[in-house]
Amino acid sequence: METKFCSNCGQPFTLKENYCKSCGMKISQIQDIESNESSDKLSLNLDKINQKINVKNTQKSTVYKSLMVAVVAFFIAVLPFFDNNPITGLWGIAFIGFFIFLAALIVAFIFNSRAKKLQSLLTGEKIVASWILSSDEKIAYVNHLYESEKAKNKGIFWITTVLIVVIFGIFILVIDEGKAAMFMVMLILIGFIAAFAFGMPNYYKSKNSNADGQILIGKKFAYINGFFHNWDFPLSGLKNVKIINEPFYGIHLTYYYTDRTWTNTESINIPASEVVDLKEVINNLKIAN
Repeated sequence: METKFCSNCGQPFTLKENYCKSCGMKISQIQDIESNESSDKLSLNLDKINQKINVKNTQKSTVYKSLMVAVVAFFIAVLPFFDNNPITGLWGIAFIGFFIFLAALIVAFIFNSRAKKLQSLLTGEKIVASWILSSDEKIAYVNHLYESEKAKNKGIFWITTVLIVVIFGIFILVIDEGKAAMFMVMLILIGFIAAFAFGMPNYYKSKNSNADGQILIGKKFAYINGFFHNWDFPLSGLKNVKIINEPFYGIHLTYYYTDRTWTNTESINIPASEVVDLKEVINNLKIAN
């Protein structure tokens, strides 16, 4: 039989007893007190977590920007139907405006859903754990992302460049005129891809370096240093989660989702402070999923 300790006098008792042998308090009263204290501790812990969360819901700003684009695109789409304006009768512009209008509404709808999910983390409603990275932990995380992104983009750049050279080279060899123009187009295209491939890692490094360092782990969402991930779509879920010690101490999380290209997986490394009990975090994640 499990032994507990009386909240009134501190002496041990077992649940088969009706009264504490030392002070005489009813066992049912002791259990009620323990239950209330447990609830108070949970409430205090949630309050403490919520006080630490000082994160701006960036998904909302994307919603507002998308709605502004939708409004402008709508006016551009309808202006060709009215007389006495510069684009009267330009149906191509009307079509493009309508397309942008629909695309902006879809983006606003998607990010509004993401904003609500992120908000459930910020309010503590669906949060599992929360911590803030130290300066050294954040630097290690940012540098790891930078090196990984740079290596990946470098491989993509060289594969794409080889394909472009082969395709354009064939055209340059077989056409009689415009060889120089075709060669210049090839160089411009390679230059554009190079700027994107080698510029984006630096852009994201700057963005990550200036982010808030907050880590919020939810039941089906995660906010990692300014970036939001979620795996609560239809036909999606948590595939694997484990503790890692390299390239830093933290959690390796893999989730899957299904779209028009079939089932895809996304893996993320979440950095953590050494004081965080990741075993408990992982256990709570597995229970929630």
